Amino acid sequence: MNILNNDRPIGFFDSGVGGLTVMNKVKKLLPDENYIFFGDTAHVPYGEKSKKQLLEYSDAILKFFEQKHCKAVVMACNTTSSVIYDDIKDKYNFKLYPVVQSVAKVLANLNVERMGIFATKATIKSGAYEREIAKYNNNIKVYGQFCPDWVKIVENNLLENTDSISQVKSDLEKMMQNSPEKIILGCTHYPYLLGILSKFAPKEMFIDPAEPFAQFIKEDLTSCGLVRNKSDKKYEEFYTSANPKQFRESAKLFYKLDKAPELIKFSTSS
Repeated sequence: MNILNNDRPIGFFDSGVGGLTVMNKVKKLLPDENYIFFGDTAHVPYGEKSKKQLLEYSDAILKFFEQKHCKAVVMACNTTSSVIYDDIKDKYNFKLYPVVQSVAKVLANLNVERMGIFATKATIKSGAYEREIAKYNNNIKVYGQFCPDWVKIVENNLLENTDSISQVKSDLEKMMQNSPEKIILGCTHYPYLLGILSKFAPKEMFIDPAEPFAQFIKEDLTSCGLVRNKSDKKYEEFYTSANPKQFRESAKLFYKLDKAPELIKFSTSS
């Protein structure tokens, strides 16, 4: 690949601000890259959307990234990775990195027999984590559980709210009935509930997939000769489909934005 191709940005998208956690970890490993982030806050949470809706939203966003000449796009969202990746993986002219499929091999190598997955309803219903982990290790028993309130707790910065803490505790107690040795926080928002979760279970029990995911992205871009090798004239761009000021406020948990993201609305039927 030539330098011009290497200079092209890496795109990230999620249903809200949660995907900034993934971008932040990739940026630490690849500090010289150009980055573009799109948070589809008009449609958050994705976990309650149909496959048809997810395909429509994602297609609009990915075509936007094509217009931005991205060399790679990171599906930071567990829901889209789980539900629609196989349908879209060959449709666009950039490398596409889905979080679930990318980290499954790492999770399959963990020395455990019982693994819990906290995720959105759509991710759990898809069975993607179980299916992808079984490709490498079919001896791990996976227990999936969706947590309908967790994304809203994080997006609205309600981490210190008494009702929020009670809800997270209740969901965790239900999961612990399965006696998991490790629990995967299978949504980009969920690692920000670790402070609550670790009050009721050992912190080391929980795994944030963003960490092995970021390492996978770095290694793959390097092997493809797509890593940017100069540190000057870098840029970051942020976009959202609704409420830029609210996006910036919510993003404080994840990433410090110098200004509110640019508002872009795509024409969709739902």
